[in-house]
Amino acid sequence: MESIFHEKQEGSLCAQHCLNNLLQGEYFSPVELSSIAHQLDEEERMRMAEGGVTSEDYRTFLQQPSGNMDDSGFFSIQVISNALKVWGLELILFNSPEYQRLGIDPINERSFICNYKEHWFTVRKLGKQWFNLNSLLTGPELISDTYLALFLAQLQQEGYSIFVVKGELPDCEADQLLQMIRVQQMHRPKLIGEELAQLKEQRVQKTDLERVLEGNDGSGMLDEDEEDLQRALALSRQQIDMEDEEADLRRAIQLSMQGSSRNISQDIPQTSGTHLTSEELRKRREAYFEKQQQQQQQQQQQQEDPPGQLSQPCERPTTSSGALDGDLGDAMSEEDMLQAAVTMSLETVRNNFKMEGKK
Repeated sequence: MESIFHEKQEGSLCAQHCLNNLLQGEYFSPVELSSIAHQLDEEERMRMAEGGVTSEDYRTFLQQPSGNMDDSGFFSIQVISNALKVWGLELILFNSPEYQRLGIDPINERSFICNYKEHWFTVRKLGKQWFNLNSLLTGPELISDTYLALFLAQLQQEGYSIFVVKGELPDCEADQLLQMIRVQQMHRPKLIGEELAQLKEQRVQKTDLERVLEGNDGSGMLDEDEEDLQRALALSRQQIDMEDEEADLRRAIQLSMQGSSRNISQDIPQTSGTHLTSEELRKRREAYFEKQQQQQQQQQQQQEDPPGQLSQPCERPTTSSGALDGDLGDAMSEEDMLQAAVTMSLETVRNNFKMEGKK
């Protein structure tokens, strides 16, 4: 599509756009077309003068404006036809009896020029595909072979005059390129008026939005943002409070386990059914670990003694809790002591919470 030459509408220069889109280049300017129009006007004046320069028809002709152009940039079919003669091209009316008798299928032609009132545009074949090169469109419009006849018929129904361009068109880059490839068009180009109206509507909506924001200082949007921020902060504070409570509970358990021997004086239920104080529990724990250490020393001594020599029984060292022989039956297992320590920690936490509640 980018290789196709397409002039967009400027003022009322649709005849110029029609010719340049047909020839695929900037071949004609308003000045050149105006020159052709003036030449046609002079030829008409000379024909009218043949009937006498003093005749009423001649004087009336001189008072009338030109029929080949006007100040808006409009040019007549005579101007377009004379401009194409420079390139050896001629126009034939599509729905004329002479052309219809030829029975030519429109897809076998090369181009058409369409006119309704003061608007002109070109429909041309480039490569193997047809394009509507109307200057009122934002770009070339692809027309399929099957739709071409229907498109021309629709234009005739709307009152358009259609002319077939006969002759050899000048070579152009788009025609050469589209001979090798076929293009596809996903979206039909819009009319320039539709695009301008859409852009204008977008600008109006943007202006209205800016005016509303300036009047409210953006308070409406800011209020919503502020509410979202407050909710996020509240959730964050709740999470922090929960984390602080969990941290306090962990510290209380840790302090309770470290200071249980100093702060707890109440009895602890044991699996053996007896009640031990924290001091008695500590002494039994020391005795248990010393017994474990003594057994390890005995095993090490037996491994070091030579074969055949009996090792001497090691004397059991006494501890601050006295001899272990009479206490082994009552000694607590490691699992019992761990359970007792956990129970002491939990009791300490409960007592601390009760004291805080009383305060």
